[in-house]
Amino acid sequence: MKIECWAIGKPHETYVVQGVNDFTQRVGNYFPVDWRLFNLKKNTASGSPEKLKQEEAAMVLAALRPEDWLVSLDERGTSLSSRQLAGFIRDRGNESVKKLIFLIGGAYGLDETLLKKSKFIWSLSELTFPHQLVRLLLAEQIYRACSIGRNEKYHHD
Repeated sequence: MKIECWAIGKPHETYVVQGVNDFTQRVGNYFPVDWRLFNLKKNTASGSPEKLKQEEAAMVLAALRPEDWLVSLDERGTSLSSRQLAGFIRDRGNESVKKLIFLIGGAYGLDETLLKKSKFIWSLSELTFPHQLVRLLLAEQIYRACSIGRNEKYHHD
């Protein structure tokens, strides 16, 4: 199974690059993993948050394949503990999922079409985080889940 982390927005800010790269490299010891960033060109969105979300969704949907297993991060999603995330990732592997995609929305969240296309909607927290920080949290939590799955010492209960 391959894991891909997709994010809508600008390239990683310098304050998260090292952490995202570090945890992504660690996840690579368990699964092939990649990041993909979707960024609208300046002045592409015609003003309204809804229009912007629709344009972002169109880019993501164009890249999504029918066999992809999409997990959208959204504050209204289901919360998972780190152990539950480990089980979730293990279960996708056991189901022979070829590509597990975690999607982080843009500044206004995800368009409804993407949420409907998702096979799971996950809430990292009830707190609101900057999108750049969510990238770091996602990379770390995937690594933590992988280490839990192998009974390694990174995670402590």
